[in-house]
Amino acid sequence: MKIDLLYEIQMPEPWDGDDYEYRKFWETMEQLELADRVGFNTVWMVEHHFLTGFAHSSAPEIFLSALAQRTKNIRIGHGVTLLPGHFNHPIRVAERIATLDILSNGRVEFGTGRSSARENEGFGGNASESRAMWQEALRIIPRMWTEDPFSCEGKYFNIPERSIIPKPVQKPHPPIWVASTGPESWELAGKNGIGVLGMTLLTGVEELQRRMELYHKAIATCDPAGAFVNNEIGVFTLVNCADTAEQAYANGAGDACMYYIDYAARGFSALEEMGETETQAYGDLRKNFPLIEKIAHKELTIQELDDQDMVIIGDPDHCIRKIETYEAAGFQRILCLMQTGRLAHEHIMRSLELFGQHVIPHFKAKARKGEAVKL
Repeated sequence: MKIDLLYEIQMPEPWDGDDYEYRKFWETMEQLELADRVGFNTVWMVEHHFLTGFAHSSAPEIFLSALAQRTKNIRIGHGVTLLPGHFNHPIRVAERIATLDILSNGRVEFGTGRSSARENEGFGGNASESRAMWQEALRIIPRMWTEDPFSCEGKYFNIPERSIIPKPVQKPHPPIWVASTGPESWELAGKNGIGVLGMTLLTGVEELQRRMELYHKAIATCDPAGAFVNNEIGVFTLVNCADTAEQAYANGAGDACMYYIDYAARGFSALEEMGETETQAYGDLRKNFPLIEKIAHKELTIQELDDQDMVIIGDPDHCIRKIETYEAAGFQRILCLMQTGRLAHEHIMRSLELFGQHVIPHFKAKARKGEAVKL
């Protein structure tokens, strides 16, 4: 089990001073420098737009480039790069990821996605075409890293013969992933032969296991989008570790998780208020996240989320037991979102420290023992 981090750079309003955003960025950098020292495997940085308070990571390629110069071991997950062309042209994606791979000495994980209708429309794109645009871009970007010169004629992208430079350090290219929500996107990840990044929050481990079966079945006969198959599965959840469970909740970990949950439910409520209950977006929300209606009506508690293994809050032993539940379910990595809500910087740093002292060593020891048994 690999222990990763996920960052969106959250800063709920009201903000504490005019320099609040500035401070949050540099607190994030300090947290990730610590994460590098204590042994986290990968940091994943999202690309989101227009989500004030919830995600200020609108230019992850710049943040991750700076991070690569301040760290040595932690892998750099561009998770995710939005591939529809109105966000990022495939050539620019290939150039930026390759440059980041060079500057990080070959530490890049290339995550992909297509984002929400709101974000697509903000860039002048048609959300209904975003999946097809993602698919076309996904197929041509790896070729830009392995073919020279490169050219293509597609529905969305027509590129005359050109040399796309630079090339990544990792050969033939960095591992490719996609962020997946509904069952169809898990299956699509498998058909493309790429790693999948799911979420336990609002979904649950049992449901993700059903989606994992679709993924495994599809990847067994896949036509890989890249030069090799990445068949690894990661899941994201909200995490806070403190010296005791009581301390974690006293620090505001439960409130921070509910902030995230409430924000996610706002989109559902907004569609109801606008009378758009017959739209595909509304239907997708209800299908992919069956708990979201309950959240929108303030009926879901943090205890219920914990009971269903959708969040991890507690002391190191509790965190280990919860992660072992994910491990037993068949997931190979967990993406821990620790910087969420109004959790204080010092409490996030303590959570990282405790993971470095207790949780990460536990799973590394298990991995070594497993390798020894194989030998």
